[in-house]
Order: sequence, then C-alpha cells, then structure tokens
Amino acid sequence: MTGSQDAGAHRRRLSADQRAEEILAELHRSGFASITGLSQSLRVSDMTIRRDVRRLAEAGELHLVHGGARLPHGVLRTATYAGRAEDEAESKRAIAEVAVGLLGTAQSIVIDSGTTCFAVSTALPRTYRGTVITHSVPVLQQMLTRPASTVLCLGGELLAESQVLIGPRATSAAREIPSDVVFLGANSVDAGGIYLMGDREHPVKRAFIERAARVVLLVDQSKLTRSAPVKVADLEEIDVLVTTGPIPDELVAACVEQGVDVVDATDRSDAPPRKSTD
Repeated sequence: MTGSQDAGAHRRRLSADQRAEEILAELHRSGFASITGLSQSLRVSDMTIRRDVRRLAEAGELHLVHGGARLPHGVLRTATYAGRAEDEAESKRAIAEVAVGLLGTAQSIVIDSGTTCFAVSTALPRTYRGTVITHSVPVLQQMLTRPASTVLCLGGELLAESQVLIGPRATSAAREIPSDVVFLGANSVDAGGIYLMGDREHPVKRAFIERAARVVLLVDQSKLTRSAPVKVADLEEIDVLVTTGPIPDELVAACVEQGVDVVDATDRSDAPPRKSTD
C-alpha cells in the first residue's frame, strides 16, 4: 500500500470526534472551510460533513455560512499573515505535528511568533495541561480552544504585520519566565546560524532562547535557501531542527558538528528524532 493510500485509509477511519478536531483545526488555520473542501480532505460525504458542522454549530464552536463554516468571532489575523500561513501550508502542518510529538514531559512551552510556530498551537492536543507562553496574538486566539492549558501572555507593543507583541515589556517578561521547550521561528537558517529579517523581534527571541531548557527550531523548506540579515543565534544554541527537505548538505554537516538533532518532518519514521552523528 502506498503512502497516499495509507493516508486515505487513516482518513476513512476517523471518528466523529476526530473529524470535529480536524474541522476546527482547519478553521483556525484559514478562518473558513467549505463543505466540499472538508469532504475531500476528510474523505467522507458532504452529508456527513454537514452533520459534523451542524453539531459543532449547535455547540457554539463555529458558525454555518453559505457553502461552509467559519469561526464564531472571525480570526485575529491580518490578510498578510493569513497569506503567509498558506505558503508551505502542508510543510508547516507536518512540522507542527512532529513538534508536538517532541513535547514528552514538558510542562512549560514557549510558542514563538510566525506561521510555522502558530501551526504548533493548532496541533497541540486539547488535553495538554501544561503552560503555554507566547507573545503571538494568533496563538493566543488558538489557545482559547485549549482550556486545559495555562496560558501566559507577554505584554508589549503590537507589531501588526506579524501579529506579535514586542518591545521592552515583552522582552523583560520573557527573561523572567523559564520554559522546558521553546518552539522557535526564524526567517532563515544556514550553517552559520539562525537569522531574522529585522531587529524588532530579536530581543524577545533571544530572551526565549536563553531561558529555555531546550530549543527547537521550526522552519519550512523555504527558509533553508533564503537569506536574512540579522543573526539571532548560532546553531550550537539549538537542540533540534525540525524542517522539511531537502536539507542542504552544508547545513546537515554543520548540525552534525554542533550536535544538533535534525528531523525531516516529511519522513515520519523520524519520530523520535535521530541524533546527528557521523
């Protein structure tokens, strides 16, 4: 049986509760989901999806609209942010699923800014009872659907284009809160380190890195060939790199040298991650 057939079989076995989770996850990713699109992605009939969304609407989880469903109160994301979330959407989803699998016994996690890290909040189990620390507005919105978790929000100035809180207040708060794991986002990574496009988020990210027991960098494949000017960390400061291939040989070699675990999220046999050794 091929991988696509395996995926199809998995979809056909989803229970009503599992389909509900998938429907809500899609709404939190894009704000709207069509009946036809959900039917195709979940591999069930339109009638089944209509029953599912009607049940969720009665529970107040979503609103029914012509042709599909939307979140009750919209989404706290700009069109630009939502557009970025659509880029490499499948890769980000795969990365997020692997990231959640790395949680282990972690009781406190930081979910950084950016659409790849946001995907972690959509993949986080509703039963997660740990503490989630974030300065991302979309992550905060998503955590409203995770009542079992404790959520700590870092205050500060709103950077609207990235939907994130920054500035001295956010940085000071980040320095005061230790975490078991930080899921870190970046604009670029290469053998020389991890980079951002500008300075504005640099102080908060540095504080997250310095206060975390474990740093997990989450970047989709587009960040492996892109350059950015502001260095936020050396490779040796991260513990795990989760990405989607192909991973440049030079980056793999640098990770081996620095003892960084590398997980290719497109290879699901990589869970748990393998240690980068010769």
